[in-house]
Amino acid sequence: MATLTTLFLILIINHQRIQQSLFVLASPSSSPSFQCDVWTGKWVRDPEAPYYTNETCSTIQEHQNCMKNGRPDRDFLKWRWKPDRCELPHFDPLSFLELLRGKTLSFVGDSLARNQMQSLMCLLSKVVYPEDISETRDENFKRMYYSEYNFTISIFWSPFLIKSKQPVSEGPSLDRMWKLYLDETDDNWTSKVETSDYLIISGGTWFTRPLLFYEERQVIGCQYCDIKNFPKIQISYFHRMAFRTALRGINRLASYRGTTIVRTISPPHFENGAWDHGGDCTRTRPARSGERKMEKVYAEMYRNQVEEFEVAKKEGRKRGLEFMLMDMTGAMLQRPDGHPSGYWSSSNKESSGRKERHNDCVHWCLPGPVDLWNDLLFHMLRDLGGAL
Repeated sequence: MATLTTLFLILIINHQRIQQSLFVLASPSSSPSFQCDVWTGKWVRDPEAPYYTNETCSTIQEHQNCMKNGRPDRDFLKWRWKPDRCELPHFDPLSFLELLRGKTLSFVGDSLARNQMQSLMCLLSKVVYPEDISETRDENFKRMYYSEYNFTISIFWSPFLIKSKQPVSEGPSLDRMWKLYLDETDDNWTSKVETSDYLIISGGTWFTRPLLFYEERQVIGCQYCDIKNFPKIQISYFHRMAFRTALRGINRLASYRGTTIVRTISPPHFENGAWDHGGDCTRTRPARSGERKMEKVYAEMYRNQVEEFEVAKKEGRKRGLEFMLMDMTGAMLQRPDGHPSGYWSSSNKESSGRKERHNDCVHWCLPGPVDLWNDLLFHMLRDLGGAL
């Protein structure tokens, strides 16, 4: 196993190698344009933010509606991402809708993918609201249609990106863990995204729970299980294999001609304990660049994602498929202040003295730092299709 120091060095090397992360943005000085690494920068004050609120956007889910749930501070809303060598313009909803006129954008992943989708709908709500054309009431599988622009947004909940089976509450201990089939794709989304023009795939936080692993339909080991003489599989293997299988699955979709965007891990910010042992995230302003260090497990996930992305990009090129990396990890590592904490539910505050109370330091308040993901999505797609 690599040491933690080695992992951080690898992160830096990988970051420097990501050519697709460079976009042409306006120079703040003299030259009309230049190649700027938009992923390296810092958070700076933005007195005009936020650009929507829980009162102007009706699509915010309860768990991310921090203002409605009683969060008293507002300073965490007054920041924007500033790349080191250029300016990043704010999200332009009209331009975004025109850019994606007649297109389909699909999100695949866990609840953080839904977090980004809801952020996008809030940013677009300054112009228009979509029509819900979902075939189910399940919030994890929604289709939203912007009829004036013939533009569709879809979400496919797949927390592990591959085939999995939920645990049962009773029975043998092996049945009380999530079962992951590391070499099988998840048909719940791979069978439905072939017509997508843009596909955003992400995942990470669900891989830190008790898991049982299969390959070729045979059990190969587990994580966090107390079964004597049973192989313990490291995250450096099973997380990598999940991304490898998912990305290979995309490259093998016969009719798929879209652009795939891999969003890197968004690390949680629990302090003074784990999520189920009193951990919380009560900071009210961003961390300075370099102030926070990423936990080893998330550094490992980041490395897996970047390296498997590079492999998939190379394979996709043979079919004329485009793969891009949305490298959000560094920027989000600096935002321990942007999570719901205890304000993920209006009733959670009332249970402050009870053991069942817990804090959310994984998801992001809306509005909040997660809106940056769509600022950068807009500029990635604009760069891909030509500036408007």
